[in-house]
Amino acid sequence: MSISFYKETFVLNLVKLKNIEFNKLQSTLFIISIFLAIVISEYIFVYHDAGYGIVLSLFITIAIYAIISAITMEHIFVICAESLALIPLYVLFTSSLPWFFIDQQFLLPAVYSIILALCFWHMHEHNIQPNSIGLKKHKLLKYAIIGTVIGCITGPIEYLILQPAPAFPTFELKFLIRDLIYMTLFVGIGEEILFRGLIQKDLINAFGTKKGIIGQAFLFGVMHMTWRSPLELMFTFFAGLLFGILYHKTGSLTAPIVFHGVNNTVLVSILPYYFSGLLI
Repeated sequence: MSISFYKETFVLNLVKLKNIEFNKLQSTLFIISIFLAIVISEYIFVYHDAGYGIVLSLFITIAIYAIISAITMEHIFVICAESLALIPLYVLFTSSLPWFFIDQQFLLPAVYSIILALCFWHMHEHNIQPNSIGLKKHKLLKYAIIGTVIGCITGPIEYLILQPAPAFPTFELKFLIRDLIYMTLFVGIGEEILFRGLIQKDLINAFGTKKGIIGQAFLFGVMHMTWRSPLELMFTFFAGLLFGILYHKTGSLTAPIVFHGVNNTVLVSILPYYFSGLLI
């Protein structure tokens, strides 16, 4: 048979698929299946084989885009699926690139720059303006103070769960400032845009406020499975709820970003030195 025959057959099959239309229930089950696939791939990545986890993330990404390209469904579910696809995409990029050649002090911003790039690419493709996902100057100082206060409270709680060792032999102010910048401008902004600004917003549009906030918090917790701590999974789930509620109530990412950055800075850059007797 000729190549043209196979091409024509492939095109006809695509047309037939495109005639398939998911109703609301089927679209909902499709989104739930993405959730389950992300949980399974992360579990395999952490507890069994990282290579298989990466391959499964690739398969999930391809499957999501293949299904939304071939099957008709409501636009809100398509957008929701695309924002969820950013999670296996960021696992692919952050886990499979040869980071060994980068100085360890630049590893965190390098990794989270990938996440930021994926988020901004998604925003560009869908013409999403920064202001519409909460990147705005409105009540900036007020929300920054709120985020700082909450982060100072939750940071010690997470420290008691993980008890990370000091990263350096002595406490130095320059490392504290550096970590605060990294945790806020890279980790905070990257994860808050992804989980709250994009995923939560799309889940709320598709399923309502409560389910949207709980759904993103669940995924946020799952993506912290790498700590291999059930208590950390619970903590990050409830932290995700707090981030989500703050974002929903204020309409701004400022409080969640600052909360995220301060919490992580207290966790890794202050308390490990204090409890080790290195910070007086």
